[in-house]
Amino acid sequence: MFVEKYGPWALIAGGSEGIGASFARKIASSGVNVFLLARKPQPLEEVAQQIRQTTPVTVRAASVDLSAPDLAPRVAELTAGLEIGMVVYNAGAESKMVPFLDRPMPELMRLIGVNVIGPTTLLHDLAGKMRVRRRGGIIVVGSMAGFAGGSRMAVYTASKAYEQMLTESLWWELRPFGINVLMLIAGTTNTPAMARMGIKLEGTGNPVMEPDAVAQEGLENLENGPTWVAGAHNRAALPYMCTPDRKAAVEMVSASADAMG
Repeated sequence: MFVEKYGPWALIAGGSEGIGASFARKIASSGVNVFLLARKPQPLEEVAQQIRQTTPVTVRAASVDLSAPDLAPRVAELTAGLEIGMVVYNAGAESKMVPFLDRPMPELMRLIGVNVIGPTTLLHDLAGKMRVRRRGGIIVVGSMAGFAGGSRMAVYTASKAYEQMLTESLWWELRPFGINVLMLIAGTTNTPAMARMGIKLEGTGNPVMEPDAVAQEGLENLENGPTWVAGAHNRAALPYMCTPDRKAAVEMVSASADAMG
């Protein structure tokens, strides 16, 4: 049933590591061919080779900058002739935690490109083709940080909020066409991106999830949109993030960010 609903191809943007790589492995193990997109070619090819060695599906991989202005024609060229039944957008992790005014504008614009322009561009094209076929699945991986602003990650929190609103809107718009859409919210997760940032995962009071567990919850709840928060501890924290007392929410997120790095 999974292959019939979401195959024969799944495109995973940000599929070279962390949650994206976990999605790629799990989707491939279900019998769906996977097309991996990411910026860094070496880790991308390592994940592709691992999947080829452990599953019988076809795997393609391409180095693509999801913030590039030519993203739409580039992806159209790469996927020409392929029937993409599932899209997982898992790009846009923060690379550093620095005050807004101390970051160069090109860095901020690239983050906006990956978290705002990238998913808008990909989903506009690929969801349109799903609508014609009247079936498909879309998972966009967001962040608990998208629920409230926080110190030293202003553009990250803002762009993740955009992703959430976009995805929730598409959940409603695409339901009549047999397309399941899910905004998967991840909390603190043990990913290579977090390690590169030098984030302290232990001793902060924030429970840490593994990428496989986050991806598994996403696949299990694809039909339970528009939004699923991975991890019972993160779901328990949600009322404090979404409170009308925005001062308290921002203070909490900022304190958590300060504790981690």
